[in-house]
Amino acid sequence: MTTSQNAVEFGKTVETIPNGPGAAAILAAGIGCAAIGVPAFVSELSPGLRGLLNFYNPVGPLSGKTSVTIIVWLIAWYGLSRIWQRETANMRTVNVAALILLGIGFLLPFPPFWYLFV
Repeated sequence: MTTSQNAVEFGKTVETIPNGPGAAAILAAGIGCAAIGVPAFVSELSPGLRGLLNFYNPVGPLSGKTSVTIIVWLIAWYGLSRIWQRETANMRTVNVAALILLGIGFLLPFPPFWYLFV
């Protein structure tokens, strides 16, 4: 009896369970992490965009940054999960892409990084 990482045995046939929805969630999380960094970085370089992202005055531009991030994350998760609904994704590629996007999400809101461009 052999088993693989994504296989379930039913009698003599082996059915592969698609990992696409899980891969979509992981990649969407990475996209969401990068999505918080991009508006944070760009709003520091552009005062006009900083004012545009001010959705609620007591909070300031952070309200727009987080609102845009949540919208981007939800759209990415919904879209990827619909596309990969019955697919088996290469998890190594998905995880590497998610980690790179996570790194972008950590780097872009970091003020010493902004000062390289200001």
